[in-house]
Amino acid sequence: MKKQPASREPETADHHGFKITFDDNLVARSLFGEKNRHLRQISDLLDIQIHTRGNTVTVHGDDITTKLVEKLLTEIYGLIEEGYPIYENDIDYAIRILSSNDRIKLRDIFLDTVYITSQKKPITPKGLAQKEYIDAMRKFDIVFGIGPAGTGKTYLAMAMAVSLLTKGIVNRIILTRPAVEAGESLGFLPGDLYEKVNPYLRPLYDALHDMMHYEKASRLIEQGAIEVAPLAFMRGRTLNDSFVVLDEAQNTTSEQMKMFLTRLGFSSKAVITGDITQIDLPTAKVSGLVEAKEILQEIKGIRFVLFSKKDVVRHRLVQDIIKAYEDLEQRK
Repeated sequence: MKKQPASREPETADHHGFKITFDDNLVARSLFGEKNRHLRQISDLLDIQIHTRGNTVTVHGDDITTKLVEKLLTEIYGLIEEGYPIYENDIDYAIRILSSNDRIKLRDIFLDTVYITSQKKPITPKGLAQKEYIDAMRKFDIVFGIGPAGTGKTYLAMAMAVSLLTKGIVNRIILTRPAVEAGESLGFLPGDLYEKVNPYLRPLYDALHDMMHYEKASRLIEQGAIEVAPLAFMRGRTLNDSFVVLDEAQNTTSEQMKMFLTRLGFSSKAVITGDITQIDLPTAKVSGLVEAKEILQEIKGIRFVLFSKKDVVRHRLVQDIIKAYEDLEQRK
């Protein structure tokens, strides 16, 4: 039977807050963090007072925030009991999740493991949008993930692809993206075609090697079980028994998006990711991702998952940077 905190009592009438004592010394130590680092992080982020004495935590603050902290501490305590390793970023994600919906159970999100990397690190959703995205990839054959950089769209899609390949549910993974980025032209780059397109595909290789040993990934690429290629290489093909990820789809033209979507064969899944605020196509060209969002919403079997700056899972400053640029665009 899972352990629970030993006791919880309200503070005196002169103080808003509560006092809670945790049973397990090791779990409590992980919850508090080294030198109470996690508790200080919670205190700073929520502007609340937290004190410890042994395994007892005392929290002072307004009623709404203290209730949030109580749920946060007890739920993270439960996660650690079940073997989930808590990192500093997880505290940020947990606060964000519970602040948006205090009825959410953190275990339903953090313990939903998509894939375990070669370094034994579990890849799990870090927010409600990521959980919705993962569930959509399990249920639907075509999924669009649209939103700003840093929301985990491509990384989670690749994790799902590797997981299904490892389980034998698909026979191959195809990772692709258009070779148009930041206003650059391939014709001005040195080298042959492979050398020209390889820099555009590098982020996909990097994510892949983060999930499995380099030797294993290289072997699967050599065998054709994993293919990393520019979008132009998809033309004329039918992709059966495959998990196909189209990254940076905001830089596809209307014709390229139609070509890609009609490549899907039997027993295959396609995930299309992109940020429609970062389109690098010439002004006269319509983004295939923008057009797809407008015309494919009502088709059964296709799911659109929209991310916002609140779903960014990079450094917390990234959210502020995205907001600053959004404000600049509005002023323009």
